[in-house]
Amino acid sequence: MGLVIAEAGLRLASPAASLPWPEYVPQLNAGEHHLVDEAMRAGLTHTGGEVFRVLLERWLSTHVRQISTTPAPLADLMTVLADEVRERRPVRRVADPACGTGTLLLAAARQWSAREPVRLTGCDIDPVLGRLAAARLALAVGHEQVEITAADTLRDAPDAGVQADVILCNPPANERDWGHAELATDRRWLFGQPPRTESELAWVQHVASVLAEDGAAVVLLPPAVASRRAGRRIRAGLLRAGALQAVVALPPGAAPPYGVGLHLWVLRAANASRGQGRVLLVDAADCRHTPTEGGTQVVDWDGLEERVSAALRGDDPPGVVTVPVVDLLGEETDLTPARHVPPAVAISGVELSRSWARFDHALVAVRDAGQALRPLASVHPPQARTVVSVGELEAADAVALMSGGPFPDGALRRGPRPDHGVPVLMTAHLGEGQGEQWWMAADDVERGERERELTVTSFGDIVVVTTFTEFDAWVESSAPVVLGPHLQRLRVDPERLDPWFLAACLRVRFNARQAGTHASVSSRVDVRRLRALRLPIDEQRRYGAIHRQLVEFERAAAGLSAISGALSGTLSELLAVGQIGTE
Repeated sequence: MGLVIAEAGLRLASPAASLPWPEYVPQLNAGEHHLVDEAMRAGLTHTGGEVFRVLLERWLSTHVRQISTTPAPLADLMTVLADEVRERRPVRRVADPACGTGTLLLAAARQWSAREPVRLTGCDIDPVLGRLAAARLALAVGHEQVEITAADTLRDAPDAGVQADVILCNPPANERDWGHAELATDRRWLFGQPPRTESELAWVQHVASVLAEDGAAVVLLPPAVASRRAGRRIRAGLLRAGALQAVVALPPGAAPPYGVGLHLWVLRAANASRGQGRVLLVDAADCRHTPTEGGTQVVDWDGLEERVSAALRGDDPPGVVTVPVVDLLGEETDLTPARHVPPAVAISGVELSRSWARFDHALVAVRDAGQALRPLASVHPPQARTVVSVGELEAADAVALMSGGPFPDGALRRGPRPDHGVPVLMTAHLGEGQGEQWWMAADDVERGERERELTVTSFGDIVVVTTFTEFDAWVESSAPVVLGPHLQRLRVDPERLDPWFLAACLRVRFNARQAGTHASVSSRVDVRRLRALRLPIDEQRRYGAIHRQLVEFERAAAGLSAISGALSGTLSELLAVGQIGTE
């Protein structure tokens, strides 16, 4: 299907052209050619670029766990860095030796093609991804400026002899079978043969070998490459030759894997006159927006670009230091910016006052919620009560159960959720404080709910997590939400059951233990075996109101914990750098 989409994109880019079919790409069959024709007909009513974009996004969302792409904001940042390093000189050729679907080359086209025609050359070991990149770039700048090859860059070196003005690269990480043995005497290893465990440094040296004399390269790497002992000798060689100009530590969430703060290495062609100079280290891990109510932090791309650009221009923004090469050479040659940037706490008196104001507000909220609950007392001896199971309530039509399940192919999206997006809840991501959001388009949700392929909550529904370790139950107040596997939706008859009262009964741990299967380590909770008190509706509502107060108390306490922790951390940092005093 990827080749079908690629062929459609290439034909939409040049409908009249007869494009050669590479030998390394499998031929399409009659049915697949019919799909290409359907895409061409869609291009008559929509722009070709829009048709291809929608098809590519759907295909990538289907393979979201197998194919990792560079986010567009990061790609744009990498082009800005390269432009700053080259002092905005003309760019004639941009290369990406691990181009994937061409995101970095597309960013390069946006950055430089408006000034003058730019030759975009790329390579990827996967012919499907390479073909998609060729189509994507052809739609953006035309076939004449694009040259994409399918090959193993390290083993085959298809771009040997190419001198690129700019190289942008997000190479594969943590590879073991990259050709360590057969490439032992390769001429590209100017700074030493990379160990088997240092495939990333093989990519770095390859990039340096095809860089023009006045060129610049920006490479995205895991943070461990800057400090692993096995690569110390190669890092030292890069420093001595003046090939490594800067290392930028990005905030977590900038690119997959989203929980890791990756690094950008800025490279120049080896030059003896630049050797033994200085290296710019930028720690931009704090360039994130304020956490949202759900705890998610989003990368502050504007702030990140401003800090890095200012550092390259020679300014002195926070989190930046220029270190002499001689100070980095040693037993470790550790290039991690956070270990060299001097500690500085950029917080003003006004910001500190605002932090204390938030703390006071949270403290009042906890106190008010606690005072509302303080009159409650335990009744001894307990009153005799009868219980009823959820299964019995379902049989009596007092509650309707519906299980969450798998999602339609291509419907699940990952990334910042737009206004029209519907959030998706999965047990694997419960409690995550950071990372990308999962969501679906509103049209897909409406269609899936209509065809009973999706379980979507409404305001007042009860959601139950059926895995024993994450077991919980709550009343949904931010509907709609699409539920994934191991989640159950309980929709009650409000004339017979109060949802807040029922959720209070279901969520207690001893209820889960009694209803658990205990068949394996990953035991499940049978929702129909969960039990609740049998009470009149008026008494249910009174208990439900108390449960609402308990939920408010929990949220207020969690908010106070988060705010007090952040405030304590800020004061500790001020104390550690000698910037604290009393008024």
